[in-house]
Amino acid sequence: MMKYVFLFVAVFFWGFPPAHAQRKKMKSGGVVQVNDSVKTYRQSDIFTFPNLHRLQFYTQGSALQKIRQLEAAGQDEELYQNLRAFVKNFGVENFNRNVNLIWRLARLSEKYGPAGEAILLYRLALKHHVTGADLQGLREHYDSLETDKSSYYVPLDFYYELVDFRKEIDTLRPPHAVLTNMGRDINSEKEDYGPSMGNVDYLLLFTSKRNQHAGATGRTFDEDLFYSVKVDGHWTEAKELENINTHYNEGSACLSGDGQTLIFARCNAPGGLGSCDLYQAKKKRDGTWGEAKNLGTVINSSSWDSHPSLTPSGDTLYFASDRVGGFGLSDIYYAVKNKRGEWSRVHTAGPIINTRKSEVSPFFHHRHNVLYFSSNGQPLNFGDFDIYKSWHQGGGFEEPKNIGPLVNGAASEYYFTIDSQSHDLYYARSEADDPKNLDLFSFPVPMEAQPLATANLKGTITLSGTGGRPAKGIVSVIDLDKGVEVAPRFLRENGTYNFSLINKRNYLLIIQGDDFFRIEEVFFMNGDIEINKEATPLESKIAFQSLEFENGKAEILPSMHTDLAKLGNFLLDHPQVKLRISGHTDSQGREEVNLKLSQARADAIKAYLAAEFRIAEGRITAIGYGSAKPIAQEETDDHRQLNRRVEFEIFR
Repeated sequence: MMKYVFLFVAVFFWGFPPAHAQRKKMKSGGVVQVNDSVKTYRQSDIFTFPNLHRLQFYTQGSALQKIRQLEAAGQDEELYQNLRAFVKNFGVENFNRNVNLIWRLARLSEKYGPAGEAILLYRLALKHHVTGADLQGLREHYDSLETDKSSYYVPLDFYYELVDFRKEIDTLRPPHAVLTNMGRDINSEKEDYGPSMGNVDYLLLFTSKRNQHAGATGRTFDEDLFYSVKVDGHWTEAKELENINTHYNEGSACLSGDGQTLIFARCNAPGGLGSCDLYQAKKKRDGTWGEAKNLGTVINSSSWDSHPSLTPSGDTLYFASDRVGGFGLSDIYYAVKNKRGEWSRVHTAGPIINTRKSEVSPFFHHRHNVLYFSSNGQPLNFGDFDIYKSWHQGGGFEEPKNIGPLVNGAASEYYFTIDSQSHDLYYARSEADDPKNLDLFSFPVPMEAQPLATANLKGTITLSGTGGRPAKGIVSVIDLDKGVEVAPRFLRENGTYNFSLINKRNYLLIIQGDDFFRIEEVFFMNGDIEINKEATPLESKIAFQSLEFENGKAEILPSMHTDLAKLGNFLLDHPQVKLRISGHTDSQGREEVNLKLSQARADAIKAYLAAEFRIAEGRITAIGYGSAKPIAQEETDDHRQLNRRVEFEIFR
């Protein structure tokens, strides 16, 4: 009988052209968000900025003088209260001219403000800060506080490796593919972008530059509107939107909820107000579109106005513009219909959404108060332009959240839209080696982009016997109910992790690393949850009490399965690692029999791991030594029991 199994770990490893209706020419730039910050934003009135729609620039000499006096006197707590009241009254221009006051307030808020306020103020300062010598210091201090960094997200190529290696294991197999191109029925050799769901989930509108016409200087490619219909789960070949397209470039269309009103952008057209304007067309009784009419000076400016998105009720219109008086290169604005059905004057979406750089392609979700948009000015960014989401709460927008690397890549992503059931997403993206040529992509919406992913899972992983030393590894979450993909993350330096998930679902939590066995736990998300775990370091000797063979036999018993699964999963998680199994007996009996029995038991473990976990047999070596390598002199039965063992050695 071989009762104790010792594990010895030897080696580890972790191992836009001018006049585009869809794309304005922009300069390039360049968590899960902490719950305390979200709650602070919802509860704090400072981030509503009531003067944004009343004043371009707020100044009050007596208030500023009081702030200077308090700072000179070192009265920091009173300075915090006065500075906070002043910043709350900022107009649009203050975020350009007085961003240093936001930075100063953030430093004071660390000591005197409510939990989470300081990090939001630092983010606000970074969004609107002018490039300069002091920006580096601000960024470094912010990075020391920020808990949601791009470095904590597992890179997409690493994610694909993880998926490929786990695909044979049911509990770990991700349910869908990501980054799926919509194919040649939709995409062309030229740019295709600006997807928008129609008033129903089987109608997709988008923009393409595939058409061309003869101009004064030769053939010119047009921006035109196209549509496709989903039939039996497949999108049909794209067709032009009749009675709308001209040689003046049309794009960025959206439909009203009843399907009777089309709003889109048209550029450089006769009678236009700016380089691109928003137009409206009504559907006629015969199903064709009537004459397109400019939405006029209430909506359009003398600059670039495009990327319209209607709310489902049709009473609010979001769009992008680079008009004078904004926060940056291009901003997101909105207008609301009054009781007479007329559009009110345009309002900015505010400094939480807009930055000094560019925000474009807004999309307001069909059923939930979530705004999606593309930006290159938000603090957390994976490439050039990324897509973000922000909840509309209490009259304002919450801090935007990057929807993660399963959507956002190293180049640019624009024009995000989701069907009404939040099942499939559609957006335009470019590849890093060809950033100008966009294609349309579609795949199931991952967890980070889900509008209902608001429940917070957090926890800490430490190594046992080390005084609480944080573990290093990867945390994955599998949605067991709906199969929604969740991007895995690296544990932070302090061993913590957190995810935003959809509430009232069952999930599987998986934690894996180089220096501990994989941890798995099934849990039900019922509000915010904290799951803390302690992992046993692989450097220590581990006695698997369950690995106890019957006397004189070499069959794997059901009681052994749990501990053998730890070995199998470790080999799955570390494809470059190999395993050496050494079987040993005590000195009793004939050595020929002992040698044969120890080899049979080592072979049985190898065969089990190869069969149950699909580990290539070439990665496992099994050797039986009989009684040739004792670890104790056999003076007692306990000594003989120590020598009856199987040893595992993991090596590269």
